[in-house]
Amino acid sequence: MMRREFITLLGGAAAMPMVTAGAQERMRRVGILTTSFGVDDPEMQTRNSAFILALQEFGWAEGKNVRVEFRSAGGKASDLRKHAAELVSLADVVLANGGQTVSALQDVSRTVPIVFVSVPDPVGAGFVDSLARPGGNATGFTNFEYGIVAKWLELLKEVAPAVRQVAVLRDPSNAAGSGQWGAIQLAASSFGVELSSINSRADAGEMERTFASFARRPNCGLILTANIGGAARRDFFVNLAARHKLPAVYPSRYWAAGGSYPSALSRP
Repeated sequence: MMRREFITLLGGAAAMPMVTAGAQERMRRVGILTTSFGVDDPEMQTRNSAFILALQEFGWAEGKNVRVEFRSAGGKASDLRKHAAELVSLADVVLANGGQTVSALQDVSRTVPIVFVSVPDPVGAGFVDSLARPGGNATGFTNFEYGIVAKWLELLKEVAPAVRQVAVLRDPSNAAGSGQWGAIQLAASSFGVELSSINSRADAGEMERTFASFARRPNCGLILTANIGGAARRDFFVNLAARHKLPAVYPSRYWAAGGSYPSALSRP
């Protein structure tokens, strides 16, 4: 989320009016729940800092009249349910990153306001009644347009025109990733490429072997789709691609911008 989007989020999400001068001011609590990032993840810290700055522009000062409670499940379903229950009991409003977090929160409460981001199909998932009139206790943003994923394949061909075989790193249990995988499959023939699917939830050893085996083929490339826990493991995935000299397209800019790898896009 960019800073402007955070400002919009706070402006239109849950009504938390400031008190009048001289009245007793109650400390408000805003929860942030994610399953994609760890507490110490630089990307999450950047997002949280932008969020705090946006709160200040609306008159909410951390530690003065608002307290932000951050929880990360790190991809663990049991921790996600535990953190969801905790935040619902603590917070006046919860910012939920991803569909799994919204589901966990709504399982606990249908009254505490939820503002979501990075949810592929909030209507289909049953989080809201419609995009125009969400109803219930959830509202937010969706940044998924599956048709545009075909552009990822086009971009990969521009970076490495010789690519004929493309591995798609995906999580079969992730709705967004499955939609992106479908869009890539539809576009593959028009770009003259053959697709292979790699399960992003495999352990490190299996992933190392899979990448090594795939990279031995001629004219290979890589696309990474949305996947549970992928953000937390992004350095591992990007380093694998760089080590095997696989030209790659990642789902978000911050994947290619960080990490210890020498280059996020490497020609074979």
